[in-house]
Amino acid sequence: MSDKTLVWLHGEVKSPPFSSNARVEAGYLLRLLQQGELLSLPQSRPMSVIGESCHELRIIDENKTWRIIYRIDIDAVIIAEVFKKTTRKTPQKVIEKTRRRLAEYDRS
Repeated sequence: MSDKTLVWLHGEVKSPPFSSNARVEAGYLLRLLQQGELLSLPQSRPMSVIGESCHELRIIDENKTWRIIYRIDIDAVIIAEVFKKTTRKTPQKVIEKTRRRLAEYDRS
């Protein structure tokens, strides 16, 4: 079985703004997803509010928390959003933008 492709629709993981440790952790978790592993809490949680097979990676950084919203397709891991989490709840604006990006990707 070959690794799934990473498809970046929006956002990036680089230092800065990610610390070096947070960037390495994000890369490691994304690599596991590419290899077909299904992650669960505390690293990842389902985001059914966005769509089927959608999840968010949770990256704890030095003084902030990052979220990477992704969808697992048969042949790819689709990265739809990367953002700094500032509240307990995912902002509605982020949810709507992410849904739109994934819908546009599916149409193309």
